[in-house]
Amino acid sequence: MKSYTITDSYKFLDVSPLSKKYVLTIRDLPIEDKPREKFLKLGASSLSAQELLAIILNTGTKKEGVLEMSGRVLKEYGEKALIMGKVDVKKFATDLGIPLIKATQIAASIELGRRFFEKKNAQMPVIRTPKDIYEYLADMRSLPKEHLRGLYLNSHYKLIHDEVISIGTIDANIIHPREVFRPALEYSAVAVILAHNHPTGNPKASEADIAVTAQIIEAGKIMGIKVLDHVIICKDKFGSVPADY
Repeated sequence: MKSYTITDSYKFLDVSPLSKKYVLTIRDLPIEDKPREKFLKLGASSLSAQELLAIILNTGTKKEGVLEMSGRVLKEYGEKALIMGKVDVKKFATDLGIPLIKATQIAASIELGRRFFEKKNAQMPVIRTPKDIYEYLADMRSLPKEHLRGLYLNSHYKLIHDEVISIGTIDANIIHPREVFRPALEYSAVAVILAHNHPTGNPKASEADIAVTAQIIEAGKIMGIKVLDHVIICKDKFGSVPADY
């Protein structure tokens, strides 16, 4: 039976520093670009970490606007440190020179997110074989339309994110690698497994399935993210798209 193997890879992201010449305040922005209005119109995923933090902080101080403050917090303390570490609120406020109430708001939000993440992470399975995929995606076996799913893994084969990429017939002209790899970068996944259902019950890959898979594998090689498999789900059987994995 096929068993997945994840190899080490490196991803390099171009992160440009925040401009020090001029920092926009909330008042400078058009209504549609203000964090709260943007959140309501486009959803949380459309906002940067700086904008999300600005919503949590709500207001700045007389010396510093809320966007400037949120940008400085992320730059000086580090986004990763905020996500991974437990914040000492008093030290946090002193180190960054922000009001204690603002530091408390940030720490409370981090703790809430950490608890939700741990609860979700505990429910995610370890995936090593196509059979694991078939069992996990039992909800896809009877779908009337084709659904393409992306399953994103860490280096320990733990599923860290599951996303519906598209609904409808799989077509290389419609499915773009950016839709597949955007969640991989967002969740720091080292590997991805594609899966889609065949309502006809035939687990054999179509020419379109093969074309989509080849396109995504090549994109993954450039990005350093391994495409482990593309599994076809049917009501009582499953198969894989033939490809050079």
